[in-house]
Amino acid sequence: MKLAQVLRGLSRAPKWVPSEDQVLRLTEVVPRRFRAAIWLGAGEGLRLGEVLGMEAGPRCADYDRGELHVVQQLRHSPEHFGGFYLATPKSGSAGTVDLDAVVAEELAAHVTEVGPVEFELPDITTGERLTRPVALLFTSSRGKLLTDTYWSELWADWREAAGWPKEGTFHSLRHFFATTLMSNGVEPQEVQNALRHANLRITLETYVHWLPKKDRPRGLVGGLLRRAEGTRREAAADQDWT
Repeated sequence: MKLAQVLRGLSRAPKWVPSEDQVLRLTEVVPRRFRAAIWLGAGEGLRLGEVLGMEAGPRCADYDRGELHVVQQLRHSPEHFGGFYLATPKSGSAGTVDLDAVVAEELAAHVTEVGPVEFELPDITTGERLTRPVALLFTSSRGKLLTDTYWSELWADWREAAGWPKEGTFHSLRHFFATTLMSNGVEPQEVQNALRHANLRITLETYVHWLPKKDRPRGLVGGLLRRAEGTRREAAADQDWT
């Protein structure tokens, strides 16, 4: 029985995953100030809150080392800390991942052409509350923080302009990232690390259908044993000769 069949009953497989052309189409229709956000989703697999929580400086992106530090997400809740605050990523999935060279270019261009906006925000990523200045990369055209409702309105327009179906959400970019890795032969453990999943099972339950199909060569084990047997006989013959 194939692994996909074993996990079928537990499948978390996405309902829709954009193609390369559909991702590029999206980057063409979003305003310049949000283009790098799309690249972070498609090229790094970041969740929306993690993208909106990206701040300028090496805390989040270390260009020299080629590292992306996913250490926080922007949250909004009127009942908590007066509205906006920084928290750890979902399910404790903070971590350091490779910073793709193309994504790095987009981020650098964003900082130069759009620039971050600084806010005083509560930060509970250490387990304790502190308030600190945070230079966030992505804000509204008026330099305001983005609520979920406002983002949804923006996204609906972009999705329609890009020709995406209603199932297409920002999280679909994360699915694109993961399935592209998986279908191009990247080991599932590496995909897990890139997505910062808590365990490999989550990765497989979601993306096992994109594992490349590999047929087992006929006579693989027997052939290996025959070759090993020949090697042993040659070694024994050499020992007898000496």
